[in-house]
Order: sequence, then C-alpha cells, then structure tokens
Amino acid sequence: MKRILILTASFFALLTVKAQKALTMDEIRDAIERNHPALKMLDAEARSMDEEAKGAYSWMPPELGAGFYQTPYDPGRWKRMDGNPGMGMFMISAQQMFPNKKSQNAEAAYMQAQSSVEKQQKDVVLNDLLYTARKNYYEWIVLEKKLKVLEGNEKLLNFMIQSAEIRYKNGLGKISAYYKAKAALANTENTKLLMQNEISLKRIAINTVMNRKADEPFVIDTNFVWMDFDRSMFDSAVLMNTRSDIKVIGRSMEVNDLERKAELAKLKPTFGIQFDHMVGWARQPVMFSVMGMVKIPLAKWSSKMNKAKAESLIWKNEALKNQQQMIINESAGMANTALTDMELKKRQMKLYEEQIIPALTKNFQTMELGYEQNTEELFELFDAWDALNMTQMDYLDQLQKALSAQADLMRIIEKK
Repeated sequence: MKRILILTASFFALLTVKAQKALTMDEIRDAIERNHPALKMLDAEARSMDEEAKGAYSWMPPELGAGFYQTPYDPGRWKRMDGNPGMGMFMISAQQMFPNKKSQNAEAAYMQAQSSVEKQQKDVVLNDLLYTARKNYYEWIVLEKKLKVLEGNEKLLNFMIQSAEIRYKNGLGKISAYYKAKAALANTENTKLLMQNEISLKRIAINTVMNRKADEPFVIDTNFVWMDFDRSMFDSAVLMNTRSDIKVIGRSMEVNDLERKAELAKLKPTFGIQFDHMVGWARQPVMFSVMGMVKIPLAKWSSKMNKAKAESLIWKNEALKNQQQMIINESAGMANTALTDMELKKRQMKLYEEQIIPALTKNFQTMELGYEQNTEELFELFDAWDALNMTQMDYLDQLQKALSAQADLMRIIEKK
C-alpha cells in the first residue's frame, strides 16, 4: 500500500513539473525588459526631465505695480491752492525683461540633454539584471544535471545494498562495504535535498528580476550554447562602443559641456522695458515714463559664480574621462581573465568527457560485471562507483565555472 502511495505521489509530481512552463533565457530577458520597476523608474525620470526641458524658453514674469508717486505727506498740499495745481500722482507701473535668445538656446540644449543620461543608464541596469538572471539560470542548469547523476546513484546504491543483503543472508558475501553504501545512499538523499533547495533559491532570484511572485513555478530549458568570444572584443575602442556604463559617462560629459555653455551664456546681457502711467489730481496733467533696461552680468562682481561653475565643469569632465579609462582597463582585464579561465575549463572538461569519465565508467562496469559473477567484492564495486561519482561531480563543477565565466564575459561586453 505504501509503495502504491509513493508511486501515485511521484506520478502527480511528474505531471506538475510537466505542466510548468519551461522558460528560455530569451523569454526571461524579454520579461525583465517589460516588467522590471527599475527600468520603468528610469523611463519615468527621463520623461520628467523631457517635460521640464519644455520650459527652457519661458520668459521672466512681468512685474506690475501701483501706488502714489511724488505725493506729499501733507494731504493739504494735494489740493489746488492759489491757482497752483495740487501735488501728487497715482502711478501704475509695468516692467518686462526679455530673455537673451542665445542664452535660452544654450539652456534648452542642456536641459534636453539631461534625460539622455537616464535613458543610457537604463541599459546599465538592464545589463546587471540580465547578469543576475543568466548566472542563476546557468547554475540551475548544472544543478539539474547533478540531480540526474544523483538519481542514477540512488539506483546503483540501492542495487548494491539489496544485493549485499541477499548475499549476506546466503553466506555468499561480506558485510564490510554494506554500511558504506547505506551511508552513501543517505548522503545522496541529503545532497538532493540541498540541491532542490538551491533550485528553489534560483527560481526565486529569477522570478524577482522578472518582477513576478517569488514562488511562481516554472522550469528551465537545460540546453545551453557556448558563445564565441574573441580577444578583439576587449579592445578599448570596442568596449567604448559596447559598454553602456562607459556611454553613460560619455553622455554625462556631453551634458556637462552643454551646462558649461549655458553658464557662460548667462553672462550675456538681457534687456527689458519699464512703462509708468501717472494720473495727477488737482489739474495736474496725465504723464508717463518709458525706460529701457539692461542687465550686465559681465561685471566682475556679478560674474564670479557663473565663471567658477564653468571652470568646475571642465575639471569634472577631466575626472569622468579618467573614470572612463579606468573602467575600460578594468573591464579588459576582467574579460581576458574570464576568457582564459573559460578556455581552461573547456579543455579540462574535454579531458573529462573523452578520457577520464569513460575510463572510470569502464572500470565501474567491469567491477559490476565481476560482482555479478562473484569474482569481485562489494567494497571494490563501491570504490569504483565512488571514484566515478566524484569525477562526474567534478566535471559538473568545471561546467558551472565555465558557464559562470561565460556569464561574466556576456556582462562585460553586454551581449544580450
């Protein structure tokens, strides 16, 4: 009855796994681009800057005033006296400054360019999110392959244990390696639990970057492709054109140049006009005043701030230029290191695939045949299995390191 229940539970678990959608890395990438809030946030910030830039050509508001003009404190003098008109007027005043067109153009160019930094920053964030997803995806692939090895180990260990029990009962074998096999089986089950938990963590990490519920079920496609990398991809000129973080710095330098031009444009004069309309009383004539105005920010005491800001932006760009070079040097070094490591792991894996694992598999099969024919002992068969199992796991560890290096390289050159 217990066996039937276990088989039934396994059957439904298998159906559940089959019902889950298998996501490819391309589908995960599309989901990240479509749903992640960090990318939407940067879009909103860029839109905010674009909207703000629309106000670059606005004018200063007009200034209006009204009140008494040249009016004595003594109200008695307001009236006509001895044939002389009264003193005092009521004045309405209006003033408007006209912006300098060149200054406006420079300010508009600066404000419109600000959003380009946020738009470029979006590629930096996307690249980091894809790296997180890809690294977890590759690790999940290796975990699935390790689980398959462990499932095969369970069958082999169960065979050894059952065979040893039968032989020991019939007085045909020793019990010495029996408990080793029992312990190895329990350890295999424990390792499976740990790996299944690791897979759950990978699923959570990938769901998170896709902005989905952390426990939303899905499986992955365990097929993968080795990318072709060439050391020419890590050339300074190539990295300058491919790395979005370097492009962000380049855009920031362009924005700083435009801000500097805007600051210097503020030193240009601006003109304005003031009109005053005065209504007198006690036979005083209606009068007016029209005055032209000019602001001269070129004066030494009024231009210090703008000139200092313009000078500071020159040195800020110098710092950004050095930061660009630093990132290029670090990226080239990291890429060459990762490529060297990946090439080494691939050569090691080739040795495992073509020589080491086939030899140990033959050794195990020979021992298994000898054990079935009663010419070999259980401990010899167990040792052959143990050597094969450890080598298979070592091979998969090398695969994980190689895939991790590939993920690093794809992040460095921003291959999507």
